[in-house]
Amino acid sequence: MDIFICEDDQQQKEKITNYIKNYIMIEQLDMRITLSTDNPDEIIDYLKSNKVTGLYFLDVDLKHEKSGIVLGAEIRKYDARGSIVFVTTHSELTYLTFLYKVEALDYIIKDDFTDLQQRVIDCMVTANERHLSGSDEAKKRFHIKNGDKVISEDYDNILFFETSSKLHKIIMHTDSRQVEFYGKLKEIEEFNSGFYRCHNSFVVNIENISAIDKKTREITMVNGEVCYSSARFLKGLQKAWEKQ
Repeated sequence: MDIFICEDDQQQKEKITNYIKNYIMIEQLDMRITLSTDNPDEIIDYLKSNKVTGLYFLDVDLKHEKSGIVLGAEIRKYDARGSIVFVTTHSELTYLTFLYKVEALDYIIKDDFTDLQQRVIDCMVTANERHLSGSDEAKKRFHIKNGDKVISEDYDNILFFETSSKLHKIIMHTDSRQVEFYGKLKEIEEFNSGFYRCHNSFVVNIENISAIDKKTREITMVNGEVCYSSARFLKGLQKAWEKQ
């Protein structure tokens, strides 16, 4: 899960960023801080170019022509399932979330009585639970336990798996990251009907293939990455790809 922070108070931004980083590290969560910024346009630009389900911590009163609540409404256009948390000193502005039809996960008030760290952590826990199992869409995900960490990825984002140079390890290639974990390719191909064993060292997601070169047996993925098919798997792969 991608986490975004938009806060114009540098001290507050660093504080929230550190709370999140520390909790991810301690709990070994499959989350990352993708952007921590004071500029709301940076978040929208990122969402325009990347398909994500995010967790957003937004300051309501940004020193920008765009308020945090307006930013939240824009985020909804690109990330309908994302979790939005508003952080502010202005409790009286909560009604604006209804006015702009922004469904908020939480509304954290920045004052001496609020345990900011605990509220941020609570939001992370809730958002992560929803992300892993909260909807039919979320169930269409690849989940695997790697030590104390659960790796979770949309099937649509997965390009291919390859054996690692490290014994008993596999590398998952997605459109935004590579993740190494313990496993067997034989088990991987059984996870999803779209996963096809095309080589002793590769299992490919046929839905993300853009081209297959029969001469070189190169498989080009939608993002330009390349993996390979062996001669004995090539015909079956071509047939499966053309069928889907």
